[in-house]
Amino acid sequence: MSHTHTHVHESQDQLKEALDTLKQTGVRITPQRHAILEFLVESMIHPTADDIYKALEGKFPNMSVATVYNNLRVFREVGLVKELTYGDTSSRFDFVTTEHYHVICETCGKIVDFHYPGLDEVEQLAAHVTGFQISHHRMEVYGTCAECNHKDMH
Repeated sequence: MSHTHTHVHESQDQLKEALDTLKQTGVRITPQRHAILEFLVESMIHPTADDIYKALEGKFPNMSVATVYNNLRVFREVGLVKELTYGDTSSRFDFVTTEHYHVICETCGKIVDFHYPGLDEVEQLAAHVTGFQISHHRMEVYGTCAECNHKDMH
């Protein structure tokens, strides 16, 4: 079974769960919201509101960037989407899936996800050592992506 197939299956499940969450919280699922969520679930690049707008304006000619923002805010409030702000670049939006970490390119600002299950122990250890009740943690790794690295060599 090819890797891409499992990813498609996974994103369908994630989308279904997200839509269920919206239903439970009483958020109306409009075609636009459905499309925005679907785009976020399938997009691995943490799009900006602008990216989402550009990707969907063909389907929804009367949609504005403001509509996209408003919908993203709704998703953020019910905990489906995280807003990632890195420095002064416009916010990127990340569909909240299983705990994952970000590697960020210091040159072009690209953010890539990676999973590292071993770090869950950090929370247990932190709780044990400090007596805190831990809600979550985040880790960011910085470097230069392959494309930017390649450019530098020329």
